[in-house]
Amino acid sequence: MMTSVDTDLIRVLADPLRLQIVTLLARETLCTSHLVEETGAKQTNLSNHMKVLREAGVVETEPCGRYVYYRLRPEVIEALAGQFADLARTARATAEANLKRSCP
Repeated sequence: MMTSVDTDLIRVLADPLRLQIVTLLARETLCTSHLVEETGAKQTNLSNHMKVLREAGVVETEPCGRYVYYRLRPEVIEALAGQFADLARTARATAEANLKRSCP
């Protein structure tokens, strides 16, 4: 049983600021102004990170007047968590069966 993890999504979430943004959005839907205030990042830097998160499908947007609100897509995080859970189950089964490849 071979298990793989979405490495592209891991790269997206590996950035400390993007991980902070995802953590904030897990708690509430926020606009760019809120995210700038919470993270201390410059607006242009934050906008670039939000673009990466949008393109990766991690967040979705909701226009509201002249503001754009961002909402975390929990199913994306759940899918990644499921991939890690599968990987852990595979590792546990391998350890319990004491599977190892012979050296040449």
